Amino acid sequence: MSAVAVGLVLALGLAACGGGGAGAGNAGGGQTAAPADTLVGVAMPTQTSERWIADGNNVRQQLQQAGYQVDLQYANDDIPTQSQQIDQMITRGAKLLIVAAIDGTALSSQLQAAASQGIKVIAYDRLIRSTPNVDFYVTFDNFQVGVAQANALLTGLGYKQENGQPGPKQGPSVIELFGGSIDDNNALYFYNGAMSVLKPLIDNGTLVVKSNQTALEQIAILRWQQETAQKRMEDLLTSSYADGTVINGVLSPYDGISRGIITALQNAGYGTPAKPLPTVTGQDAEIASVNLISTGVQSSTIFKDTRKLAEQAVNASKSFLSGQTPQPNDTTSYNNGVKVVPSFLLPVQTVYRDNITPVLVDTGYYTPDEIAKGQSS
Repeated sequence: MSAVAVGLVLALGLAACGGGGAGAGNAGGGQTAAPADTLVGVAMPTQTSERWIADGNNVRQQLQQAGYQVDLQYANDDIPTQSQQIDQMITRGAKLLIVAAIDGTALSSQLQAAASQGIKVIAYDRLIRSTPNVDFYVTFDNFQVGVAQANALLTGLGYKQENGQPGPKQGPSVIELFGGSIDDNNALYFYNGAMSVLKPLIDNGTLVVKSNQTALEQIAILRWQQETAQKRMEDLLTSSYADGTVINGVLSPYDGISRGIITALQNAGYGTPAKPLPTVTGQDAEIASVNLISTGVQSSTIFKDTRKLAEQAVNASKSFLSGQTPQPNDTTSYNNGVKVVPSFLLPVQTVYRDNITPVLVDTGYYTPDEIAKGQSS
């Protein structure tokens, strides 16, 4: 791995993830073998994002390899559907639930039913809020994701180098901000992390948000939808850039949103030598966006290795199902409004054009052919 790639491993280093991971229970002794009839319910939000398809497949595969039965369900970003699916998992006799919630506040009655039957609940990447009935949380360091996206924006604009050193850029740049779905708790962490870096530069005039839309409520994209992001970018171009001002950079929290932004910009004439595309950030290293990064269209993305996240969810599941308690590496950061949920956080990496190979190919996440085609095999 190049020095740049190594330097982009963010604040939560591997040392914070040391020991046996989330599955290293504090009850002592080894874990017992899984009973053949132990059912684990896995509730994922949508199949419209390749990221969530990968998560579901990774969790299911690793649970099955550990000897558990798995009921994996996708809810197509529909809250009542996900609620019904979890009800059905409980009815079918699930002994544990792994839930990536569509709306982190919408599952209180389902989780109360689970708790009344002694069913443990692991929140998967999205914190479940406003309930005491969530027992563990596995995720990435989401504040640092936002920090990384902001730094990637500054790198693309020229204020920083990829190694974090100052870049050659002087003077102001015009940017716009996009946020995630307002009902997803992670969106707030991404936003707060990014704004911890960008707000001082907005305040001193280094970065100019011409639309003046900087609050999360103004920039949020419901359900992280690509089409909604494209429409907002089109509206911004009409309302704030009819005078010919050129956008230099766009903070985007997710690759699907990034692709919607880029489509709107290309339709408006960006992407030529006379009017180059702005720097556009992203997240999740979706194959379509990695292809765009490899060809210089999208500037960067944040890689979150879903294989490792699934592994920690399965480790925590093994602990709970064998009567132990998973070992968190964070017991302070994630208050769901009722309690602080013990959490296991994983690090992330920023992917630029020049470190695609060491970060994504050499680790076996994608093949060169997949990246060239922009499509997974």
